[in-house]
Amino acid sequence: MTSPSRLPALAGLPLAVGSGLAIPVQGRINGALGARLDDGIAAAAVSFSTGLLVMVIISLVLPRGRAGLAAIIPAVRRRAFPRIYVVAGAIGALFVFAQSFTVGILGVALFTVATVTGQTVSGLLVDRLGIGPAGKKSVTAIRIIGCILTIAAVAWAVSPRFSSGGSGDGAAGLLVPLLLPVAAGFLMSFQQAMNGTATLHYGTPIAATLVNFVAGCIVLWTAFAVKLAVAGPANPLPGEWWYYLGGPMGCIFIGLGALLVRSLGVLVTGLGMIAGQLLGSLGLDLALPAPGTVVAPATVLGTLLTLGAIILATLPWPRGALRGQRPVR
Repeated sequence: MTSPSRLPALAGLPLAVGSGLAIPVQGRINGALGARLDDGIAAAAVSFSTGLLVMVIISLVLPRGRAGLAAIIPAVRRRAFPRIYVVAGAIGALFVFAQSFTVGILGVALFTVATVTGQTVSGLLVDRLGIGPAGKKSVTAIRIIGCILTIAAVAWAVSPRFSSGGSGDGAAGLLVPLLLPVAAGFLMSFQQAMNGTATLHYGTPIAATLVNFVAGCIVLWTAFAVKLAVAGPANPLPGEWWYYLGGPMGCIFIGLGALLVRSLGVLVTGLGMIAGQLLGSLGLDLALPAPGTVVAPATVLGTLLTLGAIILATLPWPRGALRGQRPVR
């Protein structure tokens, strides 16, 4: 077994941010596909299926992909990691379910804050428990402050959208729908830790990403079959090629996430992806704005504050930095 090498933080964090750039692109594509099909579950199933097709091709064509493919079953059989890790892709399916069922109720802004809150809190927990391949990481005051600032900065960045999002049912009516995206975000850190650990034993993130798409496809196509039996078929598939790029976008951030958690830890990998997600959303709003989109100063400033908060949580601050103590030499 050849383990992926560790990356230094200076190289890994930009990669995490870069992988996060794919998330809003995927969301825009899948949203358009869902509107075209008039079925969010069908769009998610199609997206996961195209991603699975890409990963199958990569696994068969690349030598490292074939080696990883051959390592999957032996690693599972010898219990190199808990077998439940092979269904980590179901968490991605849950995230898509959360998008499909709650964005219309909460609005994009509240959905984003809910998922980021869940992911940031669980990133601290997963690192503290040492579930990921990077091992245990202390919950320092600097990391907690960085997480709190990240959540606040994301809320500020998406605040211009609050007025247009949600159904207006009041706080009590939003409580239950909020739990689903918070839970989906919370579980995303566990998914990254599972994928990172599996990557360590497969020898490549290609295999871990492939297994993720297999699990996600099983969940989503099962849900779509139930929906099909109850509500009937969706609209026909569109002929335009770009509708099918959502799955390949998912390959990018799932694969890079599985690779980076060993070097950066789950929390910093997740924070980097959050920063990339905000930067990507800002870039899309500037370059290819959706109808009615307005880029407000709060969006730009909140995005910049998010980057600053992530740097704060990432830098190797000396012990006692908050108390003004000098590090022990």
